[in-house]
Amino acid sequence: MKVYQTNEIKNISILGSSGSGKTTLAEAMLYEGGVIKRRGSVDAGNTVCDFFPVEKEYGYSVFSTVFSVEWNDLKLNFIDCPGSDDFIGGAVSALNVTDTALMVLNAQYGVEVGTINQFRYTEDFHKPVIFVVNQLDHEKADYDNTVAQLKDTYGSKIVQIQYPLVCGPSFNAVVDVLKMKLYQWKPEGGVPDVLDIPAEEMGKAMELHKALVEAAAEHDDVLLEKFFEEGSLTEDEMRAGIRAGLVTRGMFPVFCVSSGKDMCVRRTLEFLGNVVPCTDKMPRLVTVDGVEVDPDPEGPTSLFFFKTTLEPHIGQVSYFKVLSGKVKEGDDLINADRSSKERISQLFSVDGQIRHQVPEMVAGDIGATVKLKDVRRGNTLNEKGCDFRFDFIKYPEPKYRRAIKPVNESEAEKLSEVLTRMHEEDPTWLVEQSKELKQTIVSGQGEFHLRTLKWRIENNDKIEITYSEPKIPYRETITKAARADYRHKKQSGGAGQFGEVHLIIEPYYEGMPMPDTYRFGGQEFKVNARDTQTYDLDWGGKLVFVNSIVGGAIDARFLPAILKGIMARMEQGPLTGSYARDVRIIVYDGKMHPVDSNEISFMLAGRNAFSHAFKEAGPKILEPVYDVTVSVPADYLGDVMSDLQGRRALIMGMSSEKGYEKLQAKVPLKEMGNYSTTLSSLTGGRASFTMKFASYELVPADVQEKLLKEYEASQEDD
Repeated sequence: MKVYQTNEIKNISILGSSGSGKTTLAEAMLYEGGVIKRRGSVDAGNTVCDFFPVEKEYGYSVFSTVFSVEWNDLKLNFIDCPGSDDFIGGAVSALNVTDTALMVLNAQYGVEVGTINQFRYTEDFHKPVIFVVNQLDHEKADYDNTVAQLKDTYGSKIVQIQYPLVCGPSFNAVVDVLKMKLYQWKPEGGVPDVLDIPAEEMGKAMELHKALVEAAAEHDDVLLEKFFEEGSLTEDEMRAGIRAGLVTRGMFPVFCVSSGKDMCVRRTLEFLGNVVPCTDKMPRLVTVDGVEVDPDPEGPTSLFFFKTTLEPHIGQVSYFKVLSGKVKEGDDLINADRSSKERISQLFSVDGQIRHQVPEMVAGDIGATVKLKDVRRGNTLNEKGCDFRFDFIKYPEPKYRRAIKPVNESEAEKLSEVLTRMHEEDPTWLVEQSKELKQTIVSGQGEFHLRTLKWRIENNDKIEITYSEPKIPYRETITKAARADYRHKKQSGGAGQFGEVHLIIEPYYEGMPMPDTYRFGGQEFKVNARDTQTYDLDWGGKLVFVNSIVGGAIDARFLPAILKGIMARMEQGPLTGSYARDVRIIVYDGKMHPVDSNEISFMLAGRNAFSHAFKEAGPKILEPVYDVTVSVPADYLGDVMSDLQGRRALIMGMSSEKGYEKLQAKVPLKEMGNYSTTLSSLTGGRASFTMKFASYELVPADVQEKLLKEYEASQEDD
């Protein structure tokens, strides 16, 4: 493969819902580009893009796959992205390093929830979008309905470039209103016959051609003036106008294909080569320091690594985009994130797991290398003297959690290593070693996502694992002030132990005033704060520790021990063993012994005094509550609302967005354990949701009572 220059490179993401035929389209593109001699199929498990064992086993894409097609002296780099919402991380990574999105639609179903979700990411990243209506040869294909849905959802920006003469098994021809020609295929597909448009179609074709010319003219002042003067544009002028409309997202062209029969794939590639903007025509990336970086081949060398895979017999394969300069085999670069040196021993242009060695790559190109020592996804490698660093890929919050452990405990360390590696390959698999819950928690985008993780661990790494419902990270707090004292006294022959602590505890909130008098049981306690320390707790909330001791009742050197004892009890709250938070503690009195008092005595006295006071202070359990946003077709809104209300959800609002209803609610984490599965079942997979931690809130009284009983039973079992 030759070395392509920046103005000869185009980077394109292939997006779309599961089942839209993206991988089959990619296979046809590779075939048309001469990369492969024979098209594989998803059913046969021999496609270029789905080459991992788990993808062959399940018959769907799990990872994004990079491939390229050389077309008319251009290099078209593609990233084929998984369609399932559970594997959205691949699409997010791809959109960050490509310049255009090819959104594939299944002509049977039109605009699906996956289409809307992925389109939303193209909005976030301001990427041009081209719609490709696929599977027009299916017996239930309905092109007109699909276009109607597109227009209902995305408005007048939808502009048809083509339309089919017929849909269904007899599909074999499209009218192209840019070329104003009829493209017709033989049963084997491939190269079409280019014919004149039939007389009976000319009226419809001219109407769509006029709409296309007007849309193209709108995005270029010179073209618009010419259009007003002459009423038409040349084909090249139309391409220029379409390109300008794409870059500003002012228009979304619509194409037709049957990727399974290889019909109109060649014409789609031709359009991409002629019209899609090259990487040097797109907005510049910005470093973490706010510096805009031009994709200049003569600039300093800078590579951004956006993807990592681990392949048998090779090890780690690292995928990058050249953001600036040129990279050659043998270059020594510096990792801006880890301050380590790396040598690029080999450079590859890749097609799935097929690698083509190249001597050099320039700004804008996408490639891979192997056997780097210390490079992770998200790292930047620069030439000496360049300090570019990028951190622009942000992944969605997880939606599904499970506790994971090996069946054989002796494999725990090996499992930990595997999970770390898996996270590198798919950053939306999150792993947390929870000291609080005493569990390893894996989080992902859905049940399907974690089921895939389990398959890979058990089949690739031969570690048998089990999933279980994770514990909920409850918190404990108090609702009123209380007082307690505790004397720790122990005598055993020699020196003994003695410490006595008197303290008051009360709920704390930011900016809360400090009273000088408290009243308990008709008795008044005056306090004089001599020193106040505020601690931000690792698990959220605050602990405020006030020294109000008068007359040297407790020596100041014992106060850290009292605090240590209290903190230890807050790490294992008195109610359910959960972390305690948002408490102010005033130590106002106590006693010590000239010989027997020591740190351990006051640590135990402080711990027990706090525990006794906590139980008298109206203790309450707090639970994590999440902001949940559900996008659901109107037909299923009632069922989804009813289900949410059964999960103790508080509905915060509703709105309509592009054919879908958007529900916003606050839902306890406890109730979200199987939500992704239930939502899919309720809506036939047509709804989606996001969730993000919002706050800790008091649990209802009946829930608290149940939790207390469960904790007491678990303590008895122990």
